Amino acid sequence: MLSINQMPLDSRVWVFQSNRAFSDIEVKAIEKAGIQFIADWKGHGVSLKASFDILYKHFIVISVDENQAAAGGCSIDEANNFIKKVEQHFNLILLDRMQVAYRKGEEIVVCHLSEFEKLAAQKQVDESTIVFNNMVSTKATFDKEWEVPLKQSWQSRVLPIQ
Repeated sequence: MLSINQMPLDSRVWVFQSNRAFSDIEVKAIEKAGIQFIADWKGHGVSLKASFDILYKHFIVISVDENQAAAGGCSIDEANNFIKKVEQHFNLILLDRMQVAYRKGEEIVVCHLSEFEKLAAQKQVDESTIVFNNMVSTKATFDKEWEVPLKQSWQSRVLPIQ
């Protein structure tokens, strides 16, 4: 089983953020299901060279090396269906892109974008707050732009105008 760290820089990446931390038992069960999903995952009938990771007990990261075989519409649908099954089985929210995750010390906090805007207005988060940019689409951008200070992310629009 490959990890995101072993994937080429041009690999496609999808990040699914949970509304809450996974328990240790959930991590093990999701990893087991993810490993099986990746083992069976195909693009146009060809096995995909892919990785599956759970990071910080909040994020599921799937990547695929498309130099070997491309992930087409059907295989991307399969990945989304897998994520929907994980959501349902564990009573999670993984597909809501309006959720923002940020670091508060060593803790990862997840809230709705509107709540995050209020936190910025109240100066409870600022330009140095570490946020997670789940819109990254390649391993290269994942490495450089996934976990960044708020001022370097798309979420920076919530900062009060100086």
